[in-house]
Amino acid sequence: MTSSRNPGICPALLAIFLLMLSLQAVYSGSDYDPYKILGVSRGAGQAEIKRAYKNLAREWHPDKNKDPKAEDMFIKISKSYEILSNEERRSNFDRYGQMDENQPFGQSQHHGFRSFHNSFYFDESFFHFPRSRDFADSKYLLHHAQFNSDVLPGSHKRPYLIKVTSEWCFACVHIEPVWKETVQELEPLGVGIGIVDLGYERRLANQLGAHRAPSIIGLVNGRVTFFHQAVVREHLRQFIEDLLPHKLVEKITDNNYLAFLDNWRVDNKPSILLFDQVPVVPLLYKLTAFAFKDYVRFGYVDQGGTHCTRLLRQFNINTYAPTMLLFKEDTEKPVDIIQARGLKRQIMDEFVSNNKFLQVPRLVNQQLFDELCPVKQFHRRRKYCVLLITGDDEAFLPGNKAFLDFASANKKDVLRFAYVYQRQQQPLCQALLHNQFSLSPQVVILERRSQAGKVLYRSVSGGWNGSEEDKYRLHEQLELLQKDPTYLSSDTTLPELNNEMAPIFIIQWMNAASDYILQIYDDLLYSNWREMMPILSLIFSALFILFGTVIIQAFSEPAENKPRKPKPQEQQQTEDEASSRANTSSRPPKKDFVEVTELTDITYISNLVKLRPGHINVVLVLTNASKNALLRKFAKEVFSFSGTQTLHFSFLNADKHRHWMPSLRHSTSDASESSGHSDEDEEPSDYTGYVLALNGYKKYFCLFRPIFTGDDPNESSSETSYSADSRRKSRSRSRSSSSSSSRSRSRSHSREEGSGSKRGSNRATTLEVHHKLDRLGLWMERLMEGTLPRLHVTAWPSLEETTTNPSRDS
Repeated sequence: MTSSRNPGICPALLAIFLLMLSLQAVYSGSDYDPYKILGVSRGAGQAEIKRAYKNLAREWHPDKNKDPKAEDMFIKISKSYEILSNEERRSNFDRYGQMDENQPFGQSQHHGFRSFHNSFYFDESFFHFPRSRDFADSKYLLHHAQFNSDVLPGSHKRPYLIKVTSEWCFACVHIEPVWKETVQELEPLGVGIGIVDLGYERRLANQLGAHRAPSIIGLVNGRVTFFHQAVVREHLRQFIEDLLPHKLVEKITDNNYLAFLDNWRVDNKPSILLFDQVPVVPLLYKLTAFAFKDYVRFGYVDQGGTHCTRLLRQFNINTYAPTMLLFKEDTEKPVDIIQARGLKRQIMDEFVSNNKFLQVPRLVNQQLFDELCPVKQFHRRRKYCVLLITGDDEAFLPGNKAFLDFASANKKDVLRFAYVYQRQQQPLCQALLHNQFSLSPQVVILERRSQAGKVLYRSVSGGWNGSEEDKYRLHEQLELLQKDPTYLSSDTTLPELNNEMAPIFIIQWMNAASDYILQIYDDLLYSNWREMMPILSLIFSALFILFGTVIIQAFSEPAENKPRKPKPQEQQQTEDEASSRANTSSRPPKKDFVEVTELTDITYISNLVKLRPGHINVVLVLTNASKNALLRKFAKEVFSFSGTQTLHFSFLNADKHRHWMPSLRHSTSDASESSGHSDEDEEPSDYTGYVLALNGYKKYFCLFRPIFTGDDPNESSSETSYSADSRRKSRSRSRSSSSSSSRSRSRSHSREEGSGSKRGSNRATTLEVHHKLDRLGLWMERLMEGTLPRLHVTAWPSLEETTTNPSRDS
């Protein structure tokens, strides 16, 4: 009898299940079409989709629509917009009809069974489970692009508390009441709130390092920190407070308030004092200090303490309500005061925003310059910046104080007063002062015209000493400027300002290292081993390589570490080269390093007389006075040729061996007839800057005569400029003439230069010495090509003979 009833029940149950399956398939196929829900076509653009979403969301929002189905419809509208506003999800839905980006693409044909499976176990329409996401949370949902463009940069001004959840997270339901209370408490204070759905924003969750739900994350200054305590409102509040920097607000008493207020000269910021009865700094005040940390310094005074009686009496503070005082350059009188029993974030933000700068702030970076002197496109919104270029010594303090008094008495919306230290902002001052270093303060009126740095400006004549006459002159020119904007007659492009407040590299490195160590410690303490496997693998690999290398070196044979014993001949040669370089080498700057050896009695034979065949020694002739300048220029000009193995570089001190060059020129053989002249009649008095390419084996040399090509902008003598012009004209004519006439002009030029130096000064200036080797690079190229004329000698003169006979020749 029992067996007769079972066959009837099973087909009935099977029919019911098949009916439910078909109904669910039809329901899911029709009800979860985001295009139908939003009322747009499949080819609609993002603007049309967004417009439809806004209209439907406004119509079906539960706060405005009292229809019982309004909440469900609002959720469907939000979910549809999430799908269609993301191109990747929209493409997946158009191709496969899937809603979740984590679902495999090949399962769309089993959509009916999947919908039945979800409805049977999880769908709230079947079992009426409470939703894991409240409809009010939709405004906090974060997307990957929005997070990187808005939230991540905004975390440097406000902390963010982010909840990671998923569509059917039952643990998320348990923490939802605490989360709502925390949001209602922290959001009015200025804390940013965000929600990340693991199902829809897997990419963002991976960026945050969140792999499970629920998770709570704090974001401050771009750094992600996970919350690991019990989800209680007090713990979440303390979690946000601990993420803020520790030195945002300074505790102020009678002992340190004067130093705190007087520190505006160093920090270039106004100061705010908050007086309240509570012993700890309120979180609202800390969040305000974090938002304006780049502009204002914040201090807190506990009125209930015993160490602030003089402070309360001096500023006449009411002890019954919180009071905020704002100070600028005047530390005895506050510029602005606000007092209220219930301070709101909006009131505090407005109070600080209106007083972000000093009356006359110092330009310490480009950001401050952009905010003080903005670029305005319209005539009515023009802002003029009155800039004082001064110094930081005590001698400039009276003039700076007078400029501050003038700015305080001439407050106008179109004028911005500021000052810069000439020593710290040299590029800016050089652009405004025409590359002149002014010893006295100067006042410049400027108007910015473009973000690229273009400005119109005019310097106030007479400088600035702070006298009444200077104030009257500046006031008169400001009045003329407001009547006639074309009064600013000069224009220039300003460079970007130096950031005087930027920390040095070692401090930045230490801060980054400490953050990294804290992050690793946090991961080791709270993360599971699966997430820590990559970093642990890296650490153990580094340790294995380190100890493996030590073990291999410890057990290696001693003979492998012994250096090869050089042959006697090689050892002698190495010792000679080492001793000569140690005693006679001179190193130019490291920027263009070339090994230059001095020609002395020790190195003369090996570097010239017995120079190997095919090798050439390039020798620079200098003196003690011109040694440093010529060596730097010489190294820079020949640096590109220093890789050639057949070239050697040396220098000869003419003060020690001043008769070697005349002896060399007298020993020139008649083999120079191919050049059509003899050099014996040409003996300049000064060989400084001459360069010789000596071939010791074939006994010939190539000669480079110094040519001055530089212009000195500060040269006051017209004779010098005329001489430079004549030299340039002489060189241009010599290039167009024959080689013989070129050499004759070169000899006459050498004699003129020698006589000119005698008429002027016996020692060339640094600028002239520096420019003597201007054409050396071109000469080196011709040397490498083999196109330079060669002067043969019968024998190389000896340094010993020339140094022992100075009295006879002189």
